[in-house]
Amino acid sequence: MIRFAILTCLVFIALVVTVGCTSSSADSSPAPSTTNTIVAAGSTFIAPLMSAWAKGYEQNHPNVRVNYRPIGSGAGIEEFKKGWLEVAASDAPLTDDELKGIIPTVQVPATAGPVCIVYNLPHLEKPLRLSPRTLAEIYLGNIISWQDPEIQRDNPGAKLPKAPVIVVHRSDGSGTTNIFTTYLSKISQDWSRTAGHGLSANWPVGFGGDGSKGVLNLVGQTVGTVGYLELSYATESKAAVAAVENQAGAFIDPSPASAGAALDSFKDELAKDVRTPVVDPPASAKAAYPITGISFLLVPKNSSSMNGQTTVRDFIAYAVSNGQDAAEGLSYAKLPPPVRDKANALLAQLTAQGQPLK
Repeated sequence: MIRFAILTCLVFIALVVTVGCTSSSADSSPAPSTTNTIVAAGSTFIAPLMSAWAKGYEQNHPNVRVNYRPIGSGAGIEEFKKGWLEVAASDAPLTDDELKGIIPTVQVPATAGPVCIVYNLPHLEKPLRLSPRTLAEIYLGNIISWQDPEIQRDNPGAKLPKAPVIVVHRSDGSGTTNIFTTYLSKISQDWSRTAGHGLSANWPVGFGGDGSKGVLNLVGQTVGTVGYLELSYATESKAAVAAVENQAGAFIDPSPASAGAALDSFKDELAKDVRTPVVDPPASAKAAYPITGISFLLVPKNSSSMNGQTTVRDFIAYAVSNGQDAAEGLSYAKLPPPVRDKANALLAQLTAQGQPLK
């Protein structure tokens, strides 16, 4: 009986000590830090640069996290319309008519870059060259052989294979597709009339790949294929990239510099409306790559959260200023100063609870 009483006392003392230690530990633990998360999604075109921006911004703002999902411009816009995102990235800016159907939205230009033509012709000794007409005829399904006279004319002396041309395109709603089909619509009346342009198109021929990686996989696996990609993905995968003829008659390789030359040729138009397409620059832009586009970050003009909206504003302001230094290393073009000024003016329109941001 005495032993039981002693054991009971010992258990009781142990419980008191344990509870006391637990309580003391809990009281002395630091309060959890507050993290502001920017929920964003959309364009695969801009994804590598968004990742670099997020990393760079978070280093100096440890309480901020940028959660970006590269799901394609079309899917990003749909999630934005449903109110699921604070920021949507799209390489196809919304038109005035499209803006009427959603909450007031600010579209901020964030970067620009080339859409390149990739191909799988392993025995071709020199890089492929494509004129606008040849490229349009390939995607219209009118050129079906790599030994077609049109391709041979663009590539004199090249040993082109006796093989069919296999066309690849994006199967999802894609801003990259918008840039490419906007170019095709401008240089080919047949394409404009039959296929059109936008996040998707009425593809006359070809196989669809889901996202940039889907297109890259299809082109990489099958000899004779031709597709289109953001330069960043093509460079990373070391895919063969074609030179495309511009209005000056020069076959231009896609690069940050040649995309920047295309932007500069439209600076007056962009000063009036940053949504102006920059494909197929005039002949005066001799060094410009003809299939270039601008990516935009879409933000609700007003938010219920002052802290959240300010965080979004500050992150995008970083992207269009110091963040531009990361562009060229990732195969994008820096925004020209007038376009950056326009971006900052658009950011100044953002409000929270109907009030200007601090």
